[in-house]
Amino acid sequence: MNFYQQEIHRISKICYKNESQIKTVIRTKKFIETNFEQELNLDVLSDAQFTSKFHLLRLFKKYYGMTPIQYLIDRRIEKSKEYLQNGMPVTETCFAIGFESPSSFSTLFKNKIGIAPVEFQKRAIFAK
Repeated sequence: MNFYQQEIHRISKICYKNESQIKTVIRTKKFIETNFEQELNLDVLSDAQFTSKFHLLRLFKKYYGMTPIQYLIDRRIEKSKEYLQNGMPVTETCFAIGFESPSSFSTLFKNKIGIAPVEFQKRAIFAK
């Protein structure tokens, strides 16, 4: 065992990592990845993991550095980019990834990516 491995082992003993917490956040992340197009909120996510929504929020942020809803939004935006690059209309993309309003989708997309979905799609299709 080299020095770095010894240090990691030593630090992990000090930190008392909790395997059940880690499993909870990993299961939550997987749940979001497979159900991102559905209506998800903290209540649904915490019910799926049989834990308090406040506890889940703290754990997820501790291990991933963002809230479950922030992760959900990022996942939806990434999937929307795929759909737009493949030529799916903006409105259809909006509903396919779980947004209820094309205007809220467009605003969020522009805030995250820096350009409107229509402009993103034009650039992606032009680049092909």
